[in-house]
Amino acid sequence: MKNIITIALIAMLTLTSAFASGAAEKPADDGTLKVALLLSGPANDQGWNAIAVAGLKAAEEEFGIETSIMENLGIADTEAAYRDYAAQGYDLVIGHGFQFGAPAAKVSKDFPDQYFMATESASQTDNMASYVTSCNEGAYIMGMLAGYMTKTNIVGVEGAMVQPSITKELEAFKIAVAEVNPDAKVLSVYINSYTDVTKGKEAAISMIDQGADVLYHVANQAGTGLIKASEEADILCLGNSYDQNSISPDHVISSTSYDIPNVIVKAIENVKDGTFAGGIYNLGMADDIVQIAPYHGFDEVIPQDVKDAINKRIAEIKDGSFVVPTIESPTN
Repeated sequence: MKNIITIALIAMLTLTSAFASGAAEKPADDGTLKVALLLSGPANDQGWNAIAVAGLKAAEEEFGIETSIMENLGIADTEAAYRDYAAQGYDLVIGHGFQFGAPAAKVSKDFPDQYFMATESASQTDNMASYVTSCNEGAYIMGMLAGYMTKTNIVGVEGAMVQPSITKELEAFKIAVAEVNPDAKVLSVYINSYTDVTKGKEAAISMIDQGADVLYHVANQAGTGLIKASEEADILCLGNSYDQNSISPDHVISSTSYDIPNVIVKAIENVKDGTFAGGIYNLGMADDIVQIAPYHGFDEVIPQDVKDAINKRIAEIKDGSFVVPTIESPTN
């Protein structure tokens, strides 16, 4: 198994003495560590939720922990889910997505001897941490690909919800398209669902009908509808969170890929050894947490100068000489 302890991640998790002082020093009780994972959609979505499940399963194998997963949680139900698991004595409850942050912080104050976590959140307490992936870095690269590969000079992107963790991806995608192809038009839409595949497909069809020939999604399970629409229209598309080429090998050029499993395993290890600290931790390409999936069958299709430009930009993002803008409110 890939070494879960990276130097960059350790640095982030022990960022300051202030965070360290917020960590409870006691490890879990003598019994088996219990960890729960809360998801906004199905665990087998081949995308956003699947990568969190992979992390939980890896930790289960690594540490022999007891785990539980709650799927398809609506926003209104997240606080109750956190509270229920905490009341059952779970040592760590993880919510996977921005919407889990505020409920986690609220519940954590009522259970000071247990631990809480959310991904993509902006919340924190002494015993609650947020792990924020710089998804906009990956989306920027997807925008470069779309801008270079379009033949109609019209590309499209759909998001699940208007929320910072999703909006920052759509905006970074649009910026990159404009930078590499100023003549291109970017269509964008929010479908207000993480799980409605039909909505995802319908939104994609609408953009295809307007001439878009390369599409990208930030819509969790609903985004598989965009991939299906791209397949049926025989156009190119880009996956999100997970290497989604396997869904449609002849149409998914590449995908953003987030090493959330590594983050989750490390957080669980910190709970296990008593070093878990509340705080907000930002992780991106420089930490090898945000990555780009292989081009697979498109490796020979994508021009070499395009691949070179993308590799150069990734290197610049990693060394800090180029910073992808973080825009968390829709610009149009």
